[in-house]
Amino acid sequence: MSHGTLHRPRPVKAAERRTPDGPSRVRRHWTRRPNPLAGIGSAVWLAVVIVPIYTMISISLTSQDKALGNNALKPPTDPTLDNYNTVLHNGFPHFLLNTVVVAAAVVVIVLVLCVPLSYVAVRSRTFWSGSAFRLFLLGVAIPAQAVVVPLYLMIAKLNLYDSLVAVILPTAAFAMPVSVLILTGTLRDISEEMYEAMALDGASSTRMLFQLVIPMTKGGISTVVIYSALQAWNNFLFPLIFTQSDGPRVLTLGLFNYVSQFGVNIPALLASVVLSGIPIFAVYLVARRALVGGLMGVGGK
Repeated sequence: MSHGTLHRPRPVKAAERRTPDGPSRVRRHWTRRPNPLAGIGSAVWLAVVIVPIYTMISISLTSQDKALGNNALKPPTDPTLDNYNTVLHNGFPHFLLNTVVVAAAVVVIVLVLCVPLSYVAVRSRTFWSGSAFRLFLLGVAIPAQAVVVPLYLMIAKLNLYDSLVAVILPTAAFAMPVSVLILTGTLRDISEEMYEAMALDGASSTRMLFQLVIPMTKGGISTVVIYSALQAWNNFLFPLIFTQSDGPRVLTLGLFNYVSQFGVNIPALLASVVLSGIPIFAVYLVARRALVGGLMGVGGK
C-alpha cells in the first residue's frame, strides 16, 4: 500500500478498552430492574414456610391443657420445656439412634452402588449397559405401595422381619433410581478430553473412577447423600410394615407414643417433630449449595 494512503482508525466499541497490548474486553454492568411480582411471590412463599414452623414451635412450648384453647399464632404466655423433657425421657434417644443408623446405611449403600453404575451408564456404549440404565430408571415410576406385599414376603423368607436391615434394604432400593438419574446428569458434564488425557497416561477405568469421576462430581454426590438421607429419615411405610417391636423402631414410628386411645398429646408430639427435624435441617444447611448445584446438573449434557 502506498505511503500516501491515510489509515482511518477503527472505532472502539463501548465494550472494549485499549491498552498498550491492544484492545481488551470490558464487562458491561447491567442494572437489575425491580421485579415486584417476584418479591410478592417470595414473601407469600416465605409466609407459607415460616407460619407452620412458628406454630409448631409455639405449641411445643405450651402445656397440654392450654394447647387447644389458645390461638395457635399467639406466642405462649407461659412457655415451658416440659414437653421436650417428656420426649427425651420417652425413648426419643433410642429412636434417634436407630434413624441415624438407617440413614447412614442407606447413604453408604446408595453411593457404593450408584456411583459405579452411573459411571458405566455414561461411559459404556454397549446394549447391556443402556438396557440396565433404562431398567433402573423404571423404578422411578413404581410406587412403594405397589410392591410392599412382595417385599414383606421376601423379608419374612429371609428372616429379616422386625430388624433395621428390613428397613434399610428397601429404602436404599427405592432411593437408587433417582440417585442414578442425578449422578448420570452430573457425569455427563465431565468433558471427553479429560477422559482421553487420563487414558493417554495409561489410567484404567478404576483409576478414572476414583481420580477423575468422584472428585469432579462432588456436587452430584452431595445431592445424592442429602436425598437418600431424607428418604431414610422421613420413611414411614417400611418401618410400619417391616418392624413390630420397640427395638428397631425409628422416629417416624416413635411419634405414635403420643397418640393414645383417648386423645393426642399435641405439644409433646410437636416437640418430638421439632427435635427430629433439627439433625436433617443442619445437614441441609451445610450442603445446600451442593444440593442445588447437583440438581441443576440433572439437565446437563
